Amino acid sequence: MEYIYVEWIHNFIDDPVILISEIDENRFEKRKIEIYKNGKIGFAYNNVKVMGTRLSTEPMSSLNDISSDSQFSPKVITKDVFEKYWNENVVPLI
Repeated sequence: MEYIYVEWIHNFIDDPVILISEIDENRFEKRKIEIYKNGKIGFAYNNVKVMGTRLSTEPMSSLNDISSDSQFSPKVITKDVFEKYWNENVVPLI
């Protein structure tokens, strides 16, 4: 698994500003958290979709490809960091 944290720099009110994903060996998202400017949290896993957050049906681009677009600032995070975000933001809601 790979874990990525992407800051999305934009001025759109209805879109998240942070995207945090767990990606499998084939680059498909397994779990995802989206954080909005107003503090709302969206998430997705398996067939669960909350706040419009969905798992991509296409393999995730590489970090280099994502970072080639200046509106995105991606970085790899550890599993422990991902689990901390998941446990603090998603687990209380499920």
